[in-house]
Amino acid sequence: MKDLTTGSIPRHLATMSLQMGTGLLLQTLYFFVDLYFVSKLGDAAIAGVGAAGNLTFVVIALTQILGVGTVSLVSQAVGRKDREAANHVFNQSVSMAVVSAVVTIVAGYASAAAYMRTFGADEATAQQGMAFLHGYLPGMALQFAIIVMSSGLRGTGIVKPTMMVQAFTVLANAFFAPILTVGWLTGHGLGALGAGLATSFSVALGVVLLTIYFVRLEHYVAFDVKGWKPDFATWRRMLFVGIPSGGEFLMLSLFIALMYWAIRPFGSEAQAGYAIGARINQMVFVPALAIAFSLAPIAGQNFGARRAQRVREALRAGLVYSVAVLSLIMLLTLWKAEAMARVFTTEPGVVAVAANYLRYIAWIFPSAGIVMSCSNLFQGIGNTWPSLASSVLRLLTFGVPGYWMARQPWFRMEHIFLLGVATSWLQAGVSYTWLRAVMRTRLDFSREAPRASREPPEESRSPAA
Repeated sequence: MKDLTTGSIPRHLATMSLQMGTGLLLQTLYFFVDLYFVSKLGDAAIAGVGAAGNLTFVVIALTQILGVGTVSLVSQAVGRKDREAANHVFNQSVSMAVVSAVVTIVAGYASAAAYMRTFGADEATAQQGMAFLHGYLPGMALQFAIIVMSSGLRGTGIVKPTMMVQAFTVLANAFFAPILTVGWLTGHGLGALGAGLATSFSVALGVVLLTIYFVRLEHYVAFDVKGWKPDFATWRRMLFVGIPSGGEFLMLSLFIALMYWAIRPFGSEAQAGYAIGARINQMVFVPALAIAFSLAPIAGQNFGARRAQRVREALRAGLVYSVAVLSLIMLLTLWKAEAMARVFTTEPGVVAVAANYLRYIAWIFPSAGIVMSCSNLFQGIGNTWPSLASSVLRLLTFGVPGYWMARQPWFRMEHIFLLGVATSWLQAGVSYTWLRAVMRTRLDFSREAPRASREPPEESRSPAA
């Protein structure tokens, strides 16, 4: 366990962000490895895997519910120096993960065909997407085990073991993907199905390695089979914090699904270009995501310890770091959009769409840093509903006019890209304003009854507070 209630906030943020950023970058490489080899199969395969990959956001939404609830409650318990409560929350999250994995497998295989026929540009695209999903769904289900263990560690301020396991699984995916997708060594590639299977095998190895770490090396939070019996009161607390954050990712999934639907009339070449641009977009967000994700345990531990000034300092540092990093990445993307797209394809039409998308969407980056920082601060203080509300606002202000525009004879792809930029900045302003209002009340600990604790009050520990 790492105590984040003392020491330099910027130093904690920088250290955790570096380690977490490495892990997130490696995790993102899963998609790039798959996309690189799938791109050898043609436009339909690229578009199909891209559209199928959007379903990943639905699973991410579910894992976020579990992960955010775990990080928030574990970190607050750690801040209170209540190890028993931290272990109870962690083991309840394990039982919730088992249920979630079963639901994902059943619902995923039941809905894969209908989903792809709705969002695929043509039958060939739909078939490629279905093949990928059939191989990838086991890996999606296993993500719940990964998120439970990594969130338990993150709540205690530990992120390095997760990063190391992710590094191994990316190497495993890079080994399996060319063999199963295009038939390296064997001469019998499985195409999009092989790409999905390669990722599932790699995720399974990650689950095994993290389990070994917990059994042999982790001491603050640990597996306790007796603690897996469902405690629905704890489940409700975790869901109360986690559901809004899962809803945010669901809103993102709907946002991207609308993008795919809007550009569907332009054909598989356009969808392939958007798929490549969207993957690049995910990768360039990694540094800011690492900063934002580090804010949740820092804010959570200090909120649990009732150190209001340190929570405010964490927000300031997170905003400055994330906006600065994403502004630099924005400039790089505007400069090298075509070069980024050409890493994955040399087909002129696909490159043109991907580069065009990147040049527009780059203007979102600084606003996304604000949104992500605010969202993770909300997670740390245990009130995530405002983040969901701001995401719903963005979806509505994007979805309604976007749907209308896409049905007009004058519609061009650039129109939907510009609308995405405008609504992102609207969400950033709403999120920041709302967070400041919530912090004024949630961080006013003077109205609380004194807690029985061996810890001195914040004022006596921190003159700056």
